[in-house]
Parts: sequence; structure tokens; C-alpha cells
Amino acid sequence: MSPRTARRARPHGPHGPGARMMPGEKARDFKGTMKKMLAFMGQFKWHLLLILAFAVGSVVFSIIGPKVLSEATTVIFNGVVERIEGTGGINFDTVGRILLTTLALYAFSAVCNWVQMWTMSYVSQQTCYRLRNAIAEKINRLPFGYFDGNSTGDTLSRITNDVDTLGQSLNQGITQMITSIVQVVGVLVMMLIINWAMTLIALITVPISLLLVMLIVKRSQKHFYAQQELLGKVNAQAEETFSGHAVVRAFGKEDETAKRYNDANDELFEAGWKAQFLSSLMKPAMDFVGNLGYVAVAISGAMFAARGVITVGDIQAFIQYVKNFTQPITQLAQVSNVLQQLAAAAERIFEFLALPELPAEDADAGISDENKPTCNVEFDHVRFGYKPDEPVIKDFSAQIGCGQTVAIVGPTGAGKTTIVKLLMRFYDVDSGSITIDGLNIDAMKRTELRQLFSMVLQDTWLFKGTIRENIRYGRLEASDEEVQKAARATGAHHFISTLPGGYDFEISEDGSNLSQGQRQLLTIARALLADRQMLILDEATSSVDTRTEARIQQAMDKLMQGRTSFVIAHRLSTIKNADLILVMDHGDIIEQGTHEQLLELGGFYAELYNSQFADFDDTGE
Repeated sequence: MSPRTARRARPHGPHGPGARMMPGEKARDFKGTMKKMLAFMGQFKWHLLLILAFAVGSVVFSIIGPKVLSEATTVIFNGVVERIEGTGGINFDTVGRILLTTLALYAFSAVCNWVQMWTMSYVSQQTCYRLRNAIAEKINRLPFGYFDGNSTGDTLSRITNDVDTLGQSLNQGITQMITSIVQVVGVLVMMLIINWAMTLIALITVPISLLLVMLIVKRSQKHFYAQQELLGKVNAQAEETFSGHAVVRAFGKEDETAKRYNDANDELFEAGWKAQFLSSLMKPAMDFVGNLGYVAVAISGAMFAARGVITVGDIQAFIQYVKNFTQPITQLAQVSNVLQQLAAAAERIFEFLALPELPAEDADAGISDENKPTCNVEFDHVRFGYKPDEPVIKDFSAQIGCGQTVAIVGPTGAGKTTIVKLLMRFYDVDSGSITIDGLNIDAMKRTELRQLFSMVLQDTWLFKGTIRENIRYGRLEASDEEVQKAARATGAHHFISTLPGGYDFEISEDGSNLSQGQRQLLTIARALLADRQMLILDEATSSVDTRTEARIQQAMDKLMQGRTSFVIAHRLSTIKNADLILVMDHGDIIEQGTHEQLLELGGFYAELYNSQFADFDDTGE
């Protein structure tokens, strides 16, 4: 199971009463990460102060409510006693005023709670929004080597799962921590005001409650953790089976695949029911301890009331406070796990945002229209390695004239694609230089340099959208007529016309509703419409059949007319008409010339070319 799959499969929501207590991934540097988080949250300091003020107000108003309401209970109780004794009755005016005051207090508490919840939701979503923007902008500033050395799934996980986890944890953790602390302190103060002796009796149940919570959480944590891991395993197996169902059926592995899935599902069931059962014990255990506290409070309260120390209304208020005292203590225990999850997610996000970036380009590095280079390219003793001590390109020199087609061939790992990456400044050379019309590409902004090139790659990248939008991607201002003209020129118009909706046909997310050849023709049409001075073709026909290859080759020939073209190809039959063929091996040019010249030379290229056709003849096809 890949980390990407496991992370995507991991559930975010609670899975039972104790789910939020299950251990998440912990931050390596909790304090350092929280400092960075607080610094980032500094931009919301006024919002956070507002949240604090209204959270305190909400809790204070709700805490005062039971004490005020207890006065109504006392008035009613005394009135009933007086009526029985024939000395008076219930003062309903006083009761009415007390009830209205209580209603006003709870209304103010609700309003304060609504304001702080709304503000906290705004802050958490704004935090997610700004962090996603920061990550998206960071991606554009990262060196190309980051994407070669890190999985796409991990990067996507940071911008989706980690940011989402941070937002949820922030929304839950901050408000819950503030309200729980204020509620514990406030309730304790009100209980002491009513009767200190009863408060001590009530506090005896607190350590018992915490002990039970710790025991239950300790036993259920391992099962929740196993549930997370097994859920990821089950989801990964399901994804692998669905994505490769044709291969599974072709090799007759249906029963074996189903058995593996069922075994994992059984393990998930075992861990799931144990986790849910153990966590479900928390409420009855807490209720049992709470009821013991109520009994103790009721007995002691009755004794104090009989002696006239406290009123009946105070007993009723005290019981409510006891109930409200244990709940925030349990919530504070949960907050610690929420903050750990927040720190773990924030650490991954801030680690990504702190990655080394591409060097800032000089604002004066731009080139004017008069000095804009066109198409003459020269490589002068270029040396480059992805690692400083392991050069891939050792000493590469070549001159390509305007409008020429240069083919770069050689065995896998020879450095062919690396040359293109250096030309596009995905990487900078270690030594030597690359110039266009005498201008060193290091003196150009990367965006300006890349606007000189169109690219057609082996992997046909199309996005979910219409055919028209995909062709227009290289030049968004192009008209519909220009889009069709490009499609006609590359031979794509015919198959587009046969599709439902024509140019408005919706391409699926992975382009699976088009054939490989059709997708390649669209990328060639896109490159043609972009109308750049230079062209890069990297194995553009390697994954299609020979008939489709011939059709694509015709489209590429039209595309290359009048443009300086760099063609990387393994099928040497496709580059016989190139003006210059550069034969590379181990990062060096070992031969160069036209197709005929290299065959007459009888060297590495001739051997490579003849071996391809010898293999073809041996098949008998």
C-alpha cells in the first residue's frame, strides 16, 4: 500500500465516542511547529481576540444561568411551604422576573456562542485558503528536481489532506480549549460560592472519572489505530483491483484477490468492533461516576439544607454545575490529541513551504522585443549532473541553425531528455553555456525562455475539458477558426468530427475516452496553434502502432516546417530526414551527421539502426 493511498483512505471524522482520542501522526517538533502556526495566525489576531471575548462571554452567561434560576426554585419552594403553613404563597411576579433574566442570560450566551463559532469558522477556512494558495504558489517556485525526487501523491496530500486536517483541528481545538478552560474555572468558582464542602465532595469523583477515561482510551487506542491502518489497506486493495481488473481477470486471479480482500476486511471488522465497543463504554462509565457524584451531592445537600446552610435552589444549581464540571475536563483531554493532529499537519505544510526555491530572477533580466532571440541554438561544452559528483552530461557541444531539425538518439540513460531539460531551464548547467542567437539563456527569465518553445511529449497530457479548450491551451486567445485550422493541419479534424459534439466533446479526466493516437494528434495540434519558434518532440510516437505512427509523423512534419526542432526518438525510422543527428552515449556526443553519413560511417548509429531492422525482420512481420 502506497503512502498516498493510505493517506487518502484515512478517515477524518470521528468513529465512535472515543474516536477523536485515537492517536494520530505526531509532530517531530511540536513546540517549534506551534510557534510557526501562531506566527502565521498573527494575521488574524483581531479575529482571535474577538473569538476569545465571545467564547468567555458565552460560557460566563451560561454558568450564571443555573445560579439565577436557582433563586426561582427557592422562591417557589418557600411559597409552597408558606401556603401549606397558611402564612403566604408563591410570588409569581418574582418568579417571572427571574425566569426572564435567566432567558436573557441564555439568549446572550447563545448569541456569543454563535458569533465565536462563526468567527472561528471564518478564521479556520481563511487559514486553509491562504495555506493552499501559499502551497500552490510554492509549487511554481520549486526547482524541477523536487518533482523528480518526490511523489506527486505526497505533494497532493499536503495541499488536500494536511490542510483539511489542520482546518478541522483548528476549528475544533481552539474553541474547545477556550470554552473548556473557562467552563472548568467558572463552574468551580460558582460551586465554591454555593458551598465549599459540597464542592470538595463533588471533586472526589473527578480523579475517578479521569482514571476511567484513561483506562478506556488506552485500551481502545490500539484498536482505533489498527482500524485506520486496516481501512487504508482495504481501500488500497480495492483501488488496485478496480484499476487493474483487466489484468486480474486475464491471469485468473479473481478468487485469490477476493480472498486477500476478505482477509483484510475480516481484520478490519475485528479491530472496528473492538474499538467501537470499548469507546462506547466511556459514556456509561462516566454516567455511573456522575450518578455517584449526584447521590453524594444530594445527600450532603439535603443535610445542609435541613440545617439551613443552603437553599433548595442552591442544591438544584449545584447538581447542574457538577454535571457541567466533568464534561469540559473530558474535552480538555481530547483537545490534546486534536492539537497533536494539528501540529503534525502543520509541520508537513511548513516543511513544504520552507523548501529551497529557484533563485529569484533579476527584474532587469527580461529581453526586449528588438533583442528577442529566435531560433539559432548553441551548446558550448555543457556539463551537468543531477548530483554534483555524478555528471550525466560531461562535455556536450552542438550548433543548431534556424529551421533545422536535430534528432538526438542513443541508448536509455545516455542523457537525451536531460539536454531538453537544460534547454528549457528546468535545470541550470553546472558549467559551459547554452545560447540562443548568442544570448545566454541564463540571462533570460524562465517564462520568457519557455515561450519560445512548444513541446509534444510521449505522455500525452490532456485535462478534463472540451477538445477545443485542450487545443487552445497553448494560446488562449486563439479563435475557433484557428483551432479548427490547426486540427485540420495535423489530421485531427476528421476524428474530431466523428465525436458527439465535435470540438465540444468532453475529454475525461485521464483522456481514456480517446485513443492514444487521437490524444497525440491533439497535443500536436495544440503545439501547432501555440506557434512558437522552436519545437521539442520527446518520443512522441513511441507508444502507438506503426499505422498511427505514420499519420502522426505526417502531422509532425507539418508542425516542424520552418521551426528549429529537437526530436528525441528511439524509433530511428522516424528521424531519417533530420538535418542533423546527434548520437549520445554516457553524456557525450560520440557521432553526428545526417542519416546517410552516419550509416556510411558504420559506427554506433549504424549498428543501432541495423539492429532495429534486424529485430523487425526476425519476427517475420
